[in-house]
Amino acid sequence: MPETPLDILRRTAQLARLELTDEELARLAPQFQAILEHFEVLSSLDLGGVEATLAATELEDVKRADDPAAGIERSALLRGAPDPRDGYLAVPKTIGAAPRTNAGGGS
Repeated sequence: MPETPLDILRRTAQLARLELTDEELARLAPQFQAILEHFEVLSSLDLGGVEATLAATELEDVKRADDPAAGIERSALLRGAPDPRDGYLAVPKTIGAAPRTNAGGGS
């Protein structure tokens, strides 16, 4: 049985580590279906004579020398930190942590 857009949305959300409610899935499913339809249109285009490119413009990266310079003093950095501990910056665990959800419900 072919996957429905809702099935694809659920699988995509799982791969992105998003925990969506049934209400969110129902709201997003039509939008996701429209996106999939756009990809179908793009997939149907004949690109046989089109040369592959890495970018849409001919711009090049602007590079500067990677010269060492003085950094911020540790004490000044820690004064502005939200959670300094024993002379270090404490940050939330990310590796092995449970996926975070969007509690605000924004788009």
